[in-house]
Amino acid sequence: MNSTAGPKRPRLPPLKALLAFDAACRHGSFSQGAEELGVTPSAVSHQIQQLEDFLGIPLFQRHAGRAVLTNTGQSFSRDIDHALGLIAEATRRAAPQSQIGHLVIASGPSFAAKWLQPRLPQFLAANPGVAVRLSTLSDRGDLDNVRFDIAISYGRPASPQWHAEPLLIERLRPFCSPQLAESLGLKTVDDLAGATLIHSVNALTWAEYLRTIGYEGLKPANELWLDRSTMAIDAAVAGMGVVLESELLTAREVHDGKLIPLYEGEALQVETTSYFLVKPPGYRHGTQIAAFEKWLRNGIADERKVWFQ
Repeated sequence: MNSTAGPKRPRLPPLKALLAFDAACRHGSFSQGAEELGVTPSAVSHQIQQLEDFLGIPLFQRHAGRAVLTNTGQSFSRDIDHALGLIAEATRRAAPQSQIGHLVIASGPSFAAKWLQPRLPQFLAANPGVAVRLSTLSDRGDLDNVRFDIAISYGRPASPQWHAEPLLIERLRPFCSPQLAESLGLKTVDDLAGATLIHSVNALTWAEYLRTIGYEGLKPANELWLDRSTMAIDAAVAGMGVVLESELLTAREVHDGKLIPLYEGEALQVETTSYFLVKPPGYRHGTQIAAFEKWLRNGIADERKVWFQ
């Protein structure tokens, strides 16, 4: 990069105000422009007022509850429409996946790797013409910093701007390899005192689980902390210890005989609502987003019937 400073760019109007103005002009209505942006008409009106204050000129004539573009407003609208078109074209060339027709899904990494990615071909086969971009979230806070059409968040997002709905009641229980269960004789919860407990970042810690089932004082032989469920599950498959994990995320390993659930009985299983479906402001039904949501919820429900009921 050239270290020589170029000419200073003139001060630009607020981008949000320009987008509100553009949407209102294209639709010929503050209300319809607000609907496109997923905000209220009063918010659009406020943004346009900010733009007019910045420019020092009126862009609309307001009378009798209506707003009509001034001559200057019409000229400015054409120029802004052209400028935003150039930005859209530059964006298309730099990142084609960000354009209309692409479904951008954000998910926690373990759910994405263990459940979603292996099943996405089913969704694509049922929805021809939809291009999917799947990205992972390090934590819930990432939702504020990434673009997405729909997201699967591990835990409810803290920000009130997102529309979050419970997606999955997760059932957690101990799992280990058949070989480890046999070698350590893991027949009761007391036998965990001779095992290595594998910790991962999930909705329930080992300490909370043991306290819930009435074994608060149990001390394991060793402990291993891993920061992803995928890593913790792989470690359990390798015989490194006993993992406290979700039945949904371990379903394939259980089906393949690589892991076995320990200790049958509802008293030794703990349920918690841990996954949330997150939609951005302006979400609309009847779109490919709604099709994905329906497919996702049906898939989770079918999976639970097959593996856990």
